[in-house]
Amino acid sequence: MYKIDVLVQGYPGRSVCNGGLGWSTTTLLRDSQHSILVDVGAFGVRHFLEQQLKNCGVSPEDITDVVLTHAHYDHAVNFTLFPNATVWIGADELSWAAAQPPGFNPLPELYVRELAVSPKVRRLADGETFLPGMTAIASPGHTPGHLLFHVDLPGQAILFTGDAAKNRAELLSLSVNDTYDAQTSKASLELIWDIWKRIPDTLLVPGHDLSMKLDESGQPFYLGKRLAAINAWFGDTLEPTRIDLCCGGRSARQSA
Repeated sequence: MYKIDVLVQGYPGRSVCNGGLGWSTTTLLRDSQHSILVDVGAFGVRHFLEQQLKNCGVSPEDITDVVLTHAHYDHAVNFTLFPNATVWIGADELSWAAAQPPGFNPLPELYVRELAVSPKVRRLADGETFLPGMTAIASPGHTPGHLLFHVDLPGQAILFTGDAAKNRAELLSLSVNDTYDAQTSKASLELIWDIWKRIPDTLLVPGHDLSMKLDESGQPFYLGKRLAAINAWFGDTLEPTRIDLCCGGRSARQSA
């Protein structure tokens, strides 16, 4: 069984005027032999992620594995911060991403290029079990080679959905923002629901929202409290104006 810490909460929103926020979920899994990060966030989260790891008594050098749901910048670029980690990513995802020319999209071209040649990278196939109890499952749509990661151990079931299901709204509506193929994304959402319902008490960790479980009626409910706010400097001094983005939620880290 893994000890799980959601180090960085994903946020189910985006800027109206300045592009995507890129606030994605980063999760730490630990057992006696592994310290695993599932997705590693964007540049803006680096200082916070470093502090959260320190709070858990973990150094960047302690991380044994980095597991990437897909190649977008807000989930992948910080793999470079973990010098001893094996990096796991879908074979189809990396082949697709590496073949894309630079463009106005969320692919970080230079980091994808490094992933494509790094000897630390392992390319995953659909259905492959690669860490204790963890299986990669194809979930295309958001990107062509996107993967879910399903942990199935005695007494513990976790489903990491990445951006195949970014938030509760996508799960409930069976529709998504930001997809290469809407019908393929819908099929991936239906697959997520099938896996989620299969094992009672499964913890679902989405790409841009709080973790969830299903209640007795099969409806999702949140675990923990949301924390998201920004400081803004609108006045004549450096005294900030704090803008709460989540109705006063307090807890930034949840453990199980």
